[in-house]
Amino acid sequence: MPSRKSASISLLVLSASLATLASASAQVAQNAPAGGNGTGGTVVLDTVVVEGAGTGTGTPATGTIGQPPAPFAGGQVATGAQLGMLGNRSVLTTPFSVTSYTDKLIRDQQARSVSDVVLNDPSVRNDAPAFSERDAFFIRGFSVTNLDTAYDGLFYIANPRRSFLEGVERVEILKGPTALLNGGVGRVGGTINLIPKRAADEPLNRVTTTYIGDSQLWPHLDFGRRYGPTGEWGVRINGSYRAGDTTLDGNSVEVGVGAVGLDYRGERFRASLDLNLSKQKIDAPTSLFNSAAPGIEIPKAPSGRTNTSNPFEYIDSSYGMAAARVEYDLLDTTTLYAAGGISRYREDFLTSSYRITDVEGDATATLAIQPQQIDGKTGEIGLRSQFDTGAVGHQLNVSLSRALNENHRGGFPRITLPSYATNIYDPTYLPSSRVNTSGFPRASGRPLFADLLLTSLAVADTLSFAQDRFLVTLGGRYQDIRSRGFSTVPGPTLGDQTYLYEDSRFSPAIAATARITDQLSVYGNYVEALTEGPIAPATVANANEIFAPIVSEQKEVGIKYDFGLLAVTGALFEIRQPSAYTDPTTNIFSVSGLQVNRGLELSVFGEVADGFRLLGGVSFIEAELARTLGGRFDGNAVPGVPKTTVNLYAEYDMPWLLSGLTLTGRALYTGSTFYDQANTQKVPDWTRFDLGLRYAFDGPNDTPVELKASVENLFDENYWASSARGFLAAGSGRTFLVSASFEF
Repeated sequence: MPSRKSASISLLVLSASLATLASASAQVAQNAPAGGNGTGGTVVLDTVVVEGAGTGTGTPATGTIGQPPAPFAGGQVATGAQLGMLGNRSVLTTPFSVTSYTDKLIRDQQARSVSDVVLNDPSVRNDAPAFSERDAFFIRGFSVTNLDTAYDGLFYIANPRRSFLEGVERVEILKGPTALLNGGVGRVGGTINLIPKRAADEPLNRVTTTYIGDSQLWPHLDFGRRYGPTGEWGVRINGSYRAGDTTLDGNSVEVGVGAVGLDYRGERFRASLDLNLSKQKIDAPTSLFNSAAPGIEIPKAPSGRTNTSNPFEYIDSSYGMAAARVEYDLLDTTTLYAAGGISRYREDFLTSSYRITDVEGDATATLAIQPQQIDGKTGEIGLRSQFDTGAVGHQLNVSLSRALNENHRGGFPRITLPSYATNIYDPTYLPSSRVNTSGFPRASGRPLFADLLLTSLAVADTLSFAQDRFLVTLGGRYQDIRSRGFSTVPGPTLGDQTYLYEDSRFSPAIAATARITDQLSVYGNYVEALTEGPIAPATVANANEIFAPIVSEQKEVGIKYDFGLLAVTGALFEIRQPSAYTDPTTNIFSVSGLQVNRGLELSVFGEVADGFRLLGGVSFIEAELARTLGGRFDGNAVPGVPKTTVNLYAEYDMPWLLSGLTLTGRALYTGSTFYDQANTQKVPDWTRFDLGLRYAFDGPNDTPVELKASVENLFDENYWASSARGFLAAGSGRTFLVSASFEF
């Protein structure tokens, strides 16, 4: 547990960092033009107003449909982000820790999915192995699955396994619990929100072709147009197809993505419609569920090319989604809005996972099949309004939302699949004759296994004083949770309800920002996350007792400074998450456990000097098991959470060598972790370096052309990328990417 001395040292580190960066960027900021949109001078410190609607009138501060908030200097992150029910808010003055990564950064880094984008944030770590079918994350030391990713502020309609980026304009990461802003259950560490692409005022025809080692080809078309007398109608179409062998032995991938974004921007009425389709087929995929036996020394990670999966293993998935949003300005500063969406994900697979039994890497592998279908439905209506009462300004937000997530699986006779001995360094592969897949059931037609229905009403008011120097947000969300389970065993009980949980709770929140100067702001917040309460198992003394929703609490203070072309932020936080266990003495099940994560985050983005851009930072976390069964592990580190993580991405323009040439590089560091609660099994730290070049020039008829080449994991480091949740995820080996992009 950090002491007061540790906290003081952290604050000194933050102050020193601010002073150093101020000195480094002073000359750049001095020559920057004043005012504006964050590309020079001081970023506007009010509610962010999005850029250029097709009508030329722009989207008001109380709306969200339109071009997203302007990029900050360097173009890698945005000046604003969508904060759930609060709408678009300035990143540098909002009382939360949030970053919005732009389409330019996504393209410059040749990102394939959200997992590639989060490599820019030191507080986020990928929790899934390379070459699996899914993305999963740890934010501030807490698990955040891709199922909890939002699409344009709506939940349970994004791809629950992997979100591809062809139709995505921004990837926003809001750190900390989000019960007030977004509702839902879980989301203790943070929330990822995807902002869809919209047609800009200028026509766009862009074709990008990328080669990814060992033999993947990835063509991508991006088309955008506006139509009508004032450009009120917009069309944005993205399509791509990626196929070929990866750098993992025996592994190949085939991915098809289509995204259509339509929008209308009238004088007071705006609307959007998004349609997404994707298919992913992976042969010989890695598994998320690889583990180690208790008490053994964790062996060194295998080569990033070694694949323990059999050649006949596969994952085939398909995903479809439709989402719509409408806004109407009742007044110039009052907007009524409604949004809704539906999605369906189907997954057929046969995969293996292994359990390591000794330090030499010997393991037992197990095959599994579980076809499933995940359906999502969500809707929201709300009101945003800005007005004054005397000397006090108000930004009032009201939201009523409902979301349903359904999981369909099972419904077929038990299928016995073989287990076998293997080794993570020298795998054993079964002959395909040992497994006959011809009679396996498919994802379609599976019975309902479980569903989760969330209904909530939220109200928040941001009060501003002294010409917006002081901002205080007060609010809360009343949320009703209903969770059910159903029998999927073939026979007379198929479809019978086996589990029911219903409860409600009000989650309050308070946050404040003080603008010390036009460039410097400090903030603080108290926010909560809500998780459905557990039900005592049938084997305990208080069997079937239903517990109230579990409340995770965050207290956070932070500082943000805008140098004009460079911005730095710092945050100190504490998150407390209760947990449940059964007392072996009394045989009583109770919510008596507690995990406490305390951390310091330092981040930087923008231009340090002309042509030199930085993005990233460092995160220090003390994740502690504060209350455990019988006090056995009290004070121990939480498994899978590193104390120190560093993500730093840099770009350096080299016009003295060749006009349009840019050198890029990235360093990733993850400190050592413990695999078990007893802290006897240790996973070593790791460092990875990436390197790249980008060359932009004008082709025939002055058409923009960009050539990119990069290598990920330059030194081919072998490492365990994650050890969270009791699973070991190996990192990928050295990977080359080359692409060419043309606009016409």
